Amino acid sequence: MPPTESAVLVAVPEADDVVGRFRARLDRSAAWGVPPHVTVLYPFVAPDAIDQPVLDRLAEAVGSVSRFDVTLARLAWFGDDVLWLAPEPDHPFRALTAAVSNHFPDHPPYGGAESDPVPHLTVGHGAPVDVLRAAEDAIRPLLPVRARITTVLLMQGSPDTASWHTVAELNLSASLLWNGR
Repeated sequence: MPPTESAVLVAVPEADDVVGRFRARLDRSAAWGVPPHVTVLYPFVAPDAIDQPVLDRLAEAVGSVSRFDVTLARLAWFGDDVLWLAPEPDHPFRALTAAVSNHFPDHPPYGGAESDPVPHLTVGHGAPVDVLRAAEDAIRPLLPVRARITTVLLMQGSPDTASWHTVAELNLSASLLWNGR
């Protein structure tokens, strides 16, 4: 089956040891082949419309944001439905979303459902709250997760198992943001 959608995201493989086993059970995107990540823009351009000019515009947008360090030290919730890790700082992710959205105004974050999307790494959703709370309790002592973010992925796939794959890996600007240390 051909890919049906695409997404721009920041993979955080460093989080896999902490949340991977929970995501495998509690986040359907893990079964699709999507790594632990913070979403930059979803849905993105239809896979059959991704061509070199689209990749060039995306690279320009991504390259306008500097590489950065991030810490995932806090668990948070959207209601009682979604358990997630909060990236700190979150402003580089917001800057990435703004830059990509500005370059692709016909593709607002989450289809326009969120005017100011909260950067997050989903651990689980749609499971009974007691299952999500148990995951929260198991993950908390394993935090923090630290990562250096240097690239953004363009992925595409469908809701089929293991269907998502990386189309392009795009570099952030090489000038590091000062993070107060």
